[in-house]
Amino acid sequence: MSPLPADQALERYFLEARSKLLDLAGILDRIGRGQGAAGLEHEARLERIRQALEILQDRSGDRAERIQKVFSMEYDQAWEKPRPK
Repeated sequence: MSPLPADQALERYFLEARSKLLDLAGILDRIGRGQGAAGLEHEARLERIRQALEILQDRSGDRAERIQKVFSMEYDQAWEKPRPK
């Protein structure tokens, strides 16, 4: 299966991307206006969001994979698979 031509992908997904960016901007605005916002400057979750935004600006590719890794836990060999009860 070949990738969708870039102009068609832009046409198909532009409004969805715009909507998601506006949602994110609104979330960040609400956090920024909230009481105690200055105390969250180095909060780990906000740092991850900032890292993800930096990745979005990088045109080198694999952005979705790289952002997923920002929000994922490191692999732990000692992790035990959950067992059904």
